[in-house]
Amino acid sequence: MDEFSNPLVERYASREMVANFSTLRRFRLWRELWIALAETEKELGLAISDEQLAEMRAHKDDIDLARAAELESRFRHDVMAHIEHFGEQCPRAKPIIHLGATSSFVGDNTDLIQMRDGMLILVKRLVALIRALREFAIRERATYCLGFTHFQPAQPVTAGKRACLWLQDFLMDLDELDGRIAELRFHGSKGTVGTQASFLELFAGDHAKVEELDRRIAEKMGFARTFAVTGQIYPRKVDWQILATLCGIAQSAHKMATDIRLLQGLGELEEPFEDTQIGSSAMPYKRNPMRSERACSLARFLMSSCLNAAMTSSVQWLERSLDDSANRRIVIPESFMAADAVLLICTNVATRLRVNRAIAARNLEKQLPFLASEVILMEATKRGGDRQSLHQRIRHHSMAVVEEMRAGGPNTLLDRLRDDPAFAPLRGEMASLSEPKRFAGRAAEQVDEFVARCVDPVVQKYADSQTSQSDLRV
Repeated sequence: MDEFSNPLVERYASREMVANFSTLRRFRLWRELWIALAETEKELGLAISDEQLAEMRAHKDDIDLARAAELESRFRHDVMAHIEHFGEQCPRAKPIIHLGATSSFVGDNTDLIQMRDGMLILVKRLVALIRALREFAIRERATYCLGFTHFQPAQPVTAGKRACLWLQDFLMDLDELDGRIAELRFHGSKGTVGTQASFLELFAGDHAKVEELDRRIAEKMGFARTFAVTGQIYPRKVDWQILATLCGIAQSAHKMATDIRLLQGLGELEEPFEDTQIGSSAMPYKRNPMRSERACSLARFLMSSCLNAAMTSSVQWLERSLDDSANRRIVIPESFMAADAVLLICTNVATRLRVNRAIAARNLEKQLPFLASEVILMEATKRGGDRQSLHQRIRHHSMAVVEEMRAGGPNTLLDRLRDDPAFAPLRGEMASLSEPKRFAGRAAEQVDEFVARCVDPVVQKYADSQTSQSDLRV
């Protein structure tokens, strides 16, 4: 433990996502690509023997990372080090390993495979979160609480309706993620500057075989399409597009987590808090919203990664530049691990999010008389009162109540109006005129309709999706 360790790996991301971007998986994918290349070249007529292919397959997983590192320190080239290492293990196949390819054949294609598989993991995470928020929204569909604009008291909403706003954001993210997966193309076998010249040479000028090589390798690696044209590398705009999608997830998570933090500060909502959990090393009573704070923290990091990818895409000179390499080794895996961690945290919170209904009702009750004053004004006018005079009476009482509340007193506006002769016709109706449901519009009904129309079809579409873990590692 005397070396720096990445917190995303050690504390936050799932083992599944960490394994997807692990060093060992990366190098195994390189070997899978070399095998796919050799297999396809043989299928298309090159002199590659069954024995050579069998030797490569037999040693596909026999990677000695220490030996590869030793060779890289000598060659200063990671791909050549692994070609040499694979060749040491496969002496018969050594002459045909990486035949016609350039480094980006294994590097870029592996990046695309890892990002595709990373996005598939994030789909599972999003579906799990959507399911959890759906249950919360239904349960709290008619739990009335104070709405806010500018973080100032506004008309009532329901806790379930508020959760639907979070849900809608995450549904948009899932749709975006699905689109990215469906549109993702393979780099394929394009050669040193993307012209496929080396493969055209190998196949004696047969353009059809060169095109078929590109198509078959992509198919073997699970891709339906390749880029029609590239330089040496696939367009780095793809990285930006994918990280922009992850950035969208971060935005949604940050919004949800911030709302929860604000409402926990008011006492209305509470994220999970275990019996043995410690909120503060100095203040034993504290129940800090550490999960939501962590989600915001990681989401901010993830949002910044999108700009990094945009900058990298913009400076790829001509057919390629290597100044993207070191940067991408960091930003791509870390962005996926951050997105994974953020969604795990949000699911953990949503699964056990608690509404303190008594506090929510009290906070609403505190402001409700002010919200009801317009309805009371209209009803009193309909009963024969003078609108302008009544408005002045309500204003007079309201200002007095505000001063009393500033001094710590309760909201007595309804009592004052009940006792005011100008509002005598409504004396027995003050309670019904200030019912929370009256001011919450269609909030509860909107939950029902939104869940039925927008959420349930998604839940049904992913009915077979594996439930994502919601327990936190720390």
